Amino acid sequence: MNDSQLDLKRLATMDAARATRLLRRVREATLAGRTPPVAPRPVIDASWQRMTRLGVLPDQATSSVLLRRDELEERRRTTALGAVMRTLAGGLAGIADASTQIMVVTDEHGRVLWRQGHTGVMRRANGICLEEGAAWSEHSTGTNAVGTALAMGRAVQVHSAEHYVESLHDWTCAAAPVHDPRDRRLLGIVDVSGPAAAFHPATLALVDAVARLAEAELRERHLRSVERLRSVAAPILCRVGGRAVAVDEHGWTAAVTGMAPVDRLVLPKPLRAGRVRLPALGMCAVEPLPGGWLLRVEPGEPKAGDPVPGAGAASRVVLDVSRPHRWTVAVSGAVGSWSQELSPRHAELLYVLARHPEGRTAAELARDVFGDPARTVTVRAELSRIRRTLAGVLAHRPYRFGEEVEVELRGPADPADLLPRSTAPAIRAARAARDTPPD
Repeated sequence: MNDSQLDLKRLATMDAARATRLLRRVREATLAGRTPPVAPRPVIDASWQRMTRLGVLPDQATSSVLLRRDELEERRRTTALGAVMRTLAGGLAGIADASTQIMVVTDEHGRVLWRQGHTGVMRRANGICLEEGAAWSEHSTGTNAVGTALAMGRAVQVHSAEHYVESLHDWTCAAAPVHDPRDRRLLGIVDVSGPAAAFHPATLALVDAVARLAEAELRERHLRSVERLRSVAAPILCRVGGRAVAVDEHGWTAAVTGMAPVDRLVLPKPLRAGRVRLPALGMCAVEPLPGGWLLRVEPGEPKAGDPVPGAGAASRVVLDVSRPHRWTVAVSGAVGSWSQELSPRHAELLYVLARHPEGRTAAELARDVFGDPARTVTVRAELSRIRRTLAGVLAHRPYRFGEEVEVELRGPADPADLLPRSTAPAIRAARAARDTPPD
């Protein structure tokens, strides 16, 4: 056995007790600097070396400071993984439950955002802090499937005493990264964990396959969003002279006129309405579109102080909350107009801003909408989403409609019908005051 090396298939042929004893002997010898009876798997050996360099202690606890509930909810709302949770849970949660395991989904930092599966195992997982809001990077918890998959950028399975921290030796886990297909940015990790007796080498392939399925769904969602942007941008580009291109927030091209199409443009972050120089196009006038941007290539290098045609071209906004269950915002400017339906929360926030042209701070909006000035994290998250569409219309610090933008607010004939299901204090006050602007 001295010249051999462990692998998952070999571990699977052993009974659980024998495999655990062997892995513990391998770990103890390796960490002590002695020759182990069998060489550890390369991915595990490399992780153990990282743990030694990081100063992680083999006998340390796996506890961590959990995220506050509002911060956990904020991370859930802002990650693209939320859009594919049904796919992840459909592919893994039921299987995890039936095999006495749990499914765990983390963000790109290894913070647990969701977990589902066997109720008894979830209670047991609380004992090792494998719960929502906990940190499971290698730096926090040593060698483990989530943290090691983050470090390696690929699917990893860690079994029993392959975990660096001793308190995890009764566990087995398999994890795979999920990337954003738009820019290959790491979104997070999907993992299946459970008692060591639940170990099976095929779990790794299953978890990796479901992660790839989630990426495929994100890719399909992106293609649909580009198609929606194209439907808005096409009539606008027909009226634009010269060269212009409509791109989504990540620079993917939806429509183009007067120039050869490209798949994607590198955009500065953050991108705002106005003027910007892009390496591929030169100086451009930037205007917001729902879900993206209109980039109008200027015909030549402008002189300092020259006016920028079309920059900040959005000049009029109509916020229509007159109907009981459908609310819209319409934006018009030099090159055309577009409109978009609003969620109830976004309708509430825009209504408040329309009624307060001087602007509102995040704390004031939190009090207006939630009755709690401390809920600024939620407000900022929602305004961030709104500004993706209305970036050239909404300003911040404080949040407000731009001074150059004409705002028309259309409310119901009877103020009592304003956003009828809303419980926001500002909306209830407007109903009671019966001062909502008529059509």
